[in-house]
Amino acid sequence: MKSKNYIIMFFSLLIIWLLLNSSFNPVVVVSGIVVSAVIALFFCKSCDVFTAVRLTPKAFLYSLMFIVVFFKELFKSNLDVARRVLTPSLPIKPGIVEVKTKLKSKIGRIFLANSITLTPGTFTIEIHEDSLFIHWIDVKSENIEEDTKMLVHKFEKYLEVMYG
Repeated sequence: MKSKNYIIMFFSLLIIWLLLNSSFNPVVVVSGIVVSAVIALFFCKSCDVFTAVRLTPKAFLYSLMFIVVFFKELFKSNLDVARRVLTPSLPIKPGIVEVKTKLKSKIGRIFLANSITLTPGTFTIEIHEDSLFIHWIDVKSENIEEDTKMLVHKFEKYLEVMYG
């Protein structure tokens, strides 16, 4: 068991526990510590998903920047989809596009796929090696490089620093 994986899982579970309980009562905190430690011990024996997580000041700064960019893209895409719903005469061109990623780590690719899926109008269907297949509400291009630039690059430059 790698201690980095255990520590990241333990603190992630503890934060989720505290958020779900909405309390810093000593009984809740201690039981959260115990439950998080037990779950992390059982499930981190062979997990390697957190190996690529970089715990550096630069990675922390980029994660904050990523959150800002993500919420900006989320807001823009919500407005776009709302506009399409309220104006049915707007043309749409739905389709599945393939985009490429430079991310090598599993968790980096998962974060990228989920970031794309969480923005309305897009849905990641499959991750295969360095390709992501995305259903897009309004395909603007049939070119992999252009689609990658429009969908992936805005997130990828931050995720590269955070996860490699």
